[in-house]
Amino acid sequence: MATSITREELRSAIAEGSVAVVDALPESYYAKAHLPGALNLEEADVPARAAELLPDRAAAIVTYCANTACANSHAVASKLEALGYTNVRTYREGIEDWTTAGLPTESGIPATH
Repeated sequence: MATSITREELRSAIAEGSVAVVDALPESYYAKAHLPGALNLEEADVPARAAELLPDRAAAIVTYCANTACANSHAVASKLEALGYTNVRTYREGIEDWTTAGLPTESGIPATH
């Protein structure tokens, strides 16, 4: 089971460029707002898209969703681990915590989608 990461740890990792951030919410939510540089990967799409979006199975990956009540981040993290990803963590508090802290978000769907 994936371990958790704090907001400050995640903020630092994003700033350093040392983590792949995965938004586990449906695309419509992702398009409205997501953490900087986050990729959108829903649970149902993990088997088909993980290798393309996250080619390095040893890279640091953090999944997140809406808030602590949302289970999407854990579901995606579990599927990634089942596929052999070895450094997966979850940001349990999700985008709700991120935005409440006044941290920046991005919006829209990447052109490579």
